[in-house]
Amino acid sequence: MPTEPPPTPWQFPLPPDGADDVIALGADLEPGTVLSAYRHGLFPMHLGHDLAWWSPEQRGVLRMHEMRVSRSLRQSAKRFEIRVDTAFEEVIDGCADPSREGAWITGEIRDAYRELHRLGWVHSIEAWREGELAGGLYGVAIGGLFAGESMFSRQRDASKVALLGLTRLLDDEYADRRLIDTQWRTDHLGTLGVVEIPRASYLAGLDEVLSLPLPAAFVS
Repeated sequence: MPTEPPPTPWQFPLPPDGADDVIALGADLEPGTVLSAYRHGLFPMHLGHDLAWWSPEQRGVLRMHEMRVSRSLRQSAKRFEIRVDTAFEEVIDGCADPSREGAWITGEIRDAYRELHRLGWVHSIEAWREGELAGGLYGVAIGGLFAGESMFSRQRDASKVALLGLTRLLDDEYADRRLIDTQWRTDHLGTLGVVEIPRASYLAGLDEVLSLPLPAAFVS
């Protein structure tokens, strides 16, 4: 089971009506702070040189049974093996590659999530092919919430297959109440079944999602 870190001294505010996606600036990236943020519906990402805490007005989410699996993706999935937490460092480094368009994962962010992984809160879902890591994703698992942070591919469809693998790992008796949080909905994620819900709806259902037991795949 994950190890609960010391509590954070910081208080995260509820987003006021009409607030934009950034709710607060500052604080730190200690494990207790980051976990508290997720439990309040926020996540960290730098805004310029400032550490910002985000709660999008429209939240991208994916329900377990709503992922759209095309015929080609179904065929691709047969060529990969899904593993969990066997190459976390390589996954987060792949996601943090500064040459990627829109790269946002700083060294500070990477170190924070590496520590959360060590404590059992952050996991990598990996797509392997012929003994090589082809792609994957990582995110924070708290109860029934999997807050996806980033994904990458070295081979065609590898990150999509990792996401499909994640939905299968979460497919248990609580599957209809579990939630994958993608932060925002992009056109690419929309083709996979990610939808937008208002921030108020996300926050209203968060406590129930967090109260669910962890999926077996994330219990060591």
